[in-house]
Amino acid sequence: MPEALLERIDEFVEEHGYSGRSEVVREGTRTLFEEFQEQHIEGQKQMCTVTVVFEYCQPAVQERLTRVRHEYDAIVSATTHTHVQDQYCMELYVLEGTTEALCGFVNSVRAVPNVQAVDYLIASLGDAHIDQRIKY
Repeated sequence: MPEALLERIDEFVEEHGYSGRSEVVREGTRTLFEEFQEQHIEGQKQMCTVTVVFEYCQPAVQERLTRVRHEYDAIVSATTHTHVQDQYCMELYVLEGTTEALCGFVNSVRAVPNVQAVDYLIASLGDAHIDQRIKY
C-alpha cells in the first residue's frame, strides 16, 4: 500500500476515533460490498458517470483503462481525458446500461494498479432516483 495512503488512513483513524488501520479497512470493505449489493436492480437500465484520476507519469494506467473501455464498449457513451495540476490525468466516462454492467465497469477500473481515485454517480433511467457513491 502506498505510504501516502497509509498516512491518510492513519489521519482518518485519529480524526474519527477508530482503533486502528484494520478497523478502517474492515469498515471500508463492508461498505464496498454493501454498496454493490444495494444497487442490484436486475435488468433495469441505469446511467452512470465514472471519474478516474491517476498520475500523469503512469502511461500503463492509460493503456489499461483503454482496454477496460473497449471491453465495455457497448455501455460507454462518451469519454473525456484532461490534465489536472500538471501532475494528474483525469478520465471521465459516461455509461448507460444495466446495473450489473455498470458495476462490472467500475470494478474493472478499480482493479487497475496505480489509479489514485475512482468516483461515480449512478442515476436510474426508470425514475428520478439518483444514488451517489464516492470512493477514495
